[in-house]
Amino acid sequence: MVPWSGLWRILLAAACSLPAAASARAAETVDVQLVLAVDVSLSMSPDELEIQRRGYATAMADQSVIDAITDGAYGRIAVTYVEWAGKDTQRVIVPWTYIANRADAEAFAGKLTEEIPHSARRTSISGGLAFSADLIAESGIQAMKRVIDVSGDGPNNEGSPVESTRDRIVAQGVVINGLPLMTNSGFVSTFDVPDLDIYYRNCVIGGPGAFMFPVTGWEQFPEAVRRKLVMELATVPMHFPVVKAAADPDYDCMIGEKIWNNRPWNLNAP
Repeated sequence: MVPWSGLWRILLAAACSLPAAASARAAETVDVQLVLAVDVSLSMSPDELEIQRRGYATAMADQSVIDAITDGAYGRIAVTYVEWAGKDTQRVIVPWTYIANRADAEAFAGKLTEEIPHSARRTSISGGLAFSADLIAESGIQAMKRVIDVSGDGPNNEGSPVESTRDRIVAQGVVINGLPLMTNSGFVSTFDVPDLDIYYRNCVIGGPGAFMFPVTGWEQFPEAVRRKLVMELATVPMHFPVVKAAADPDYDCMIGEKIWNNRPWNLNAP
């Protein structure tokens, strides 16, 4: 029988070891640390917001995505889901979650559909990117690759310039991939640009191997998300049709701000 004094020492040691165990869990090395940063500005209709959530939920639980995760060197990723709009509007919907198998993936997907998404005014891609980069920097997670996966249906029109924000984040070793939504079917299209794919290519995505998938119809969204995730997570190069980062010095990355500032009326718009 263990004496009471010895028993207390055992219990105290066990209690002290719990934070260490939790820290060890948080510091596990993963193949990819991924932020899913999703636009919820007012130009997105409620139906489109729902399509986005369900599209990511369906893709994350797809077998091809799970295979891409488990085939990695460590066989696991860390992912969080963030919704953003204006420069001060970012919200973590699902916090950092380890995914190493189907059960993990389905649990993550389930959390995405637990509540109805809500939109907010203005569009600050730079704010969403900066918030996502801070989540990565403050997580304590060790990763072979760090990625921000940003989707949106319009150019930056609030907050810091997106180009300089992109460059700062890429310099930190983070890759930014894009999913420009060229659907033009939301509530407001006044602040859209017709070449959003070119805008994303020149002003938003960046880092080694950065790419984007333009989406021209909402029926394409679930498959585009699935393919994009497979490309980001797979250890074997995929050969889906994508657009890679390419700088055009003549492209105006402040076009969204100029459209907003030159509007002929004053209204609350995304």
